[in-house]
Amino acid sequence: MAIRPVLRMGDPQLLEVSKPVQQFNTPELGELVADMIDTMRELNGAGLAAPQIGVQLRVVIFGFEANPRYPDAEVVPFTVLINPKLTPIGDDMEDDWEGCLSVPGMRGVVPRYIQLRYQGSDIEGNAIDRTVTEFHARVVQHEVDHLDGILYPQRIRDLRQFGFVEELDAALEDDEDDDEQ
Repeated sequence: MAIRPVLRMGDPQLLEVSKPVQQFNTPELGELVADMIDTMRELNGAGLAAPQIGVQLRVVIFGFEANPRYPDAEVVPFTVLINPKLTPIGDDMEDDWEGCLSVPGMRGVVPRYIQLRYQGSDIEGNAIDRTVTEFHARVVQHEVDHLDGILYPQRIRDLRQFGFVEELDAALEDDEDDDEQ
């Protein structure tokens, strides 16, 4: 369909709470999801939320078999998730690096639940109910945060672990060089 511009951090639309989808399997919803897929794939995203393209509806997509932005990540099945509800399983959390198409060129360490259950609907209104772990769980939490007006930098606990990808990679290389000496 179309690749849409992705809103960037600072745009007030990214801070709004999205509205639930009321009607499923409509041409408008189909067009929105098709545009989200085109946009996510064009930008090598792991996921995308409707608010990131300026649509205040509770719609997220995510999934990939391989992603150059996350080369070590496990496969995440492609999913269209509408009106999601997340339920953490247990209290265990893990800190790991995240990036975002709305915060281009930057990464930060974000705590996320390791295991969770997500529920919602697909584009036709069929129920989705999955229990997931690790990177899959992280991606879902990240995308659903967008529906509540939350960007990942708001979840970072230590801003020393937030920066531009190029500088973070250079610092990591320097650390590896120091370790080899």
